[in-house]
Amino acid sequence: MKKILLIRFSSIGDIILTTPVIRALKTQLNCQIHILTKETYRSIFDTSPYVDRVHTFREKLDEVIPQLRKEDFDFVVDLHKNLRSFQIKRALRKPSASFPKVNTEKWLMVNFKINRLPKEHIVDRYFQAVESLGAKNDGKGLDYFIPEKNYADLNNYPLLKKKAFVAFAVGGKHYTKIFPAQKAAAIISCLQHPVVLLGGKEDRETAEQIKEMCSHDRVLNACGRLNLHQSSSLIRQAALVITNDTGLMHIAAAFKKPVISIWGNTVPEFGMYPYEPGEENKIVIAQVENLKCRPCSKIGYKKCPKGHFQCMMNQDEDFIIREAKRLLSL
Repeated sequence: MKKILLIRFSSIGDIILTTPVIRALKTQLNCQIHILTKETYRSIFDTSPYVDRVHTFREKLDEVIPQLRKEDFDFVVDLHKNLRSFQIKRALRKPSASFPKVNTEKWLMVNFKINRLPKEHIVDRYFQAVESLGAKNDGKGLDYFIPEKNYADLNNYPLLKKKAFVAFAVGGKHYTKIFPAQKAAAIISCLQHPVVLLGGKEDRETAEQIKEMCSHDRVLNACGRLNLHQSSSLIRQAALVITNDTGLMHIAAAFKKPVISIWGNTVPEFGMYPYEPGEENKIVIAQVENLKCRPCSKIGYKKCPKGHFQCMMNQDEDFIIREAKRLLSL
C-alpha cells in the first residue's frame, strides 16, 4: 500500500476515536495517509503527524470527488459507513473495507432493551476495517495534537494557577446527554479545587447558571470563549475532567486524564466510553443503573421522551463527589 484514504466525516468525538487506526496505518505500513472529512473538522486532522493530506467538503461530495480521483488511492478505509461514504467508494472504485456498525444491535437495545452488543470498544471495531492490511492496535490509545499557538498559558488564568484545577465539560449536542446545571453546581460546591467550565457558545448561559449557584471565586466560565484546541489545552493541564458524553470526553481520554464520564439517555455499552487502554483505573462511569427506559436513543433528544429525565436527575451526586476526590488524590 502506497496511499490510503480514510473516511470519517464527523463529529469531534468520533473523529478522535479514529486516531489509533490512523497512527497504526502510518507507522506500521509506512504509507501516505489521506483523510476525507467535513471542512468543520479539518483542524483536528491538520495537526496530526500521521496525516499527509486532508480533503474536505462543505455541503456536497461533488466538491471533492474529482480531487480524490486524481489521487489514485490504493485502498479506502471507511470509518463512517453511511450512504455518503458509499458514494465515495463507488466513485473511486478502489478496494475498501469498513467496520461493523452494529446498528441492528443498537436498535434492539434501544427499542427492546435486548443487549446483543459486542463487548468491545468502537476503536477495536474500527480496527476490523484494516485487518486485511495487517495494521494492528498498538495499545497506545487516542491522539490529539494542539498547535503551539493555541496552547493555553495558565498565566492568563490566575484562578487556575492557584492549585490543581478541574475541567468540567458542561455541553453536548443533545439535551438528554447534558448533566443538569443544578446538579453540576452541587458537585462543584463540594470540591476544594478551582473549576473551569468548558463548552461552546450555546453552553455559555448554562455555565453562567452553574457559576451563579457556586462560589464565584472558584469557577471560571470559559464556554464560548475558546476554540477547540484552546479548550483541549486546558483539559490537558487539568487534574481531573468531569464530562458529559461529548467530544471533550474523548479529548480528555487522549491526554490520559482522570475522567468522570456522566451518561444520560445513552449507555457505555454502545462502545464509545472513554478509551484509555492500561489506564482504566482513571475512568469512572456515572450512570443510573436499571432504569427501564434507558437507553431511549442511540444518540439523544431535545427533551426527555418520558418527561421525567430520571437518567440525569437521579444521578448520584455523592458518588461523583467521592470519585472526584479519589481521582484528585491519585
